Amino acid sequence: MRWTARMKKALTVAPAVAMTVVSMVLTLGVVVMWLGQAMPWPVALVVGLGLDGGWLATLAYERRLAAQGDHSRAVTAVGWCFGLMATGVLVTHALTAAGSVGAWLAVSWLPVAAKALWLVHGLWERTALTPDALAAIAEIQQEARDGAAVARARLRAEATTEETRLTAVTQAGARVARVQAQTAATLSQAWSTLEKTRAGEDTAHALTCVTAPVTPASRPRWELPVWGPVEPVAALDAPQLDDTDLDRIVAHILSAQTPPPSYRELAARFRSAGHTAAEVRLRSSWKRLTAASTTG
Repeated sequence: MRWTARMKKALTVAPAVAMTVVSMVLTLGVVVMWLGQAMPWPVALVVGLGLDGGWLATLAYERRLAAQGDHSRAVTAVGWCFGLMATGVLVTHALTAAGSVGAWLAVSWLPVAAKALWLVHGLWERTALTPDALAAIAEIQQEARDGAAVARARLRAEATTEETRLTAVTQAGARVARVQAQTAATLSQAWSTLEKTRAGEDTAHALTCVTAPVTPASRPRWELPVWGPVEPVAALDAPQLDDTDLDRIVAHILSAQTPPPSYRELAARFRSAGHTAAEVRLRSSWKRLTAASTTG
């Protein structure tokens, strides 16, 4: 693990080292060629080595401070001064060279480029992480991706389940609605038939033939059935009421409420009070008393 880390660090610092070596060699050669015409070449060599040595010394100081986690603006400024001096020497030589100005200008930027590479390498070192930290970050990211994938799968499954449930409920509701509509249509048709039969003249004649008329002009009529909730039926052994007692109980119920209750409310109160009577008798009593009260 440590060997791998060192190899990676060496690979990242290799471009800066190579650029620095090329810049120093180029600067030394230019100084010897440029000053060798005006002074002995050993003196020019010493001048070139001094320039490169100063640049290398400031670079070493910067690297030592960076390894300690420190930084010195003065050392950095001196290093940039050496780099700019080397660049100035190369530019001046390029401008004074005969027939090869473009070629020397093309390489005169190498000292500044080497300095910039060391700056980039320093930024990389300050942001570099250990292999353990990188492995922990990769594990955290993988866990986050796994959690997100599981959450997306769970949401898709819940959405599919909810869609299936809603489809089933909708279909069941549609079936119930169709059955209710058919039942309502059947009941409506049967009710219309009953009403039509009840209102017909032939029905009145038929009832007159099979029942004893009260008066010569009587036209017996039968009532339509009342649709509603099923009422609990009293016990069969309950005492039977005669017409007088039945009328008295119905009159009491009618007088207890203003306006008088409908037949359905009266029947419910009558049976909840524990009384029993046939539906035909109870309705006849209600009609007699309501008609009497209306006439009176």
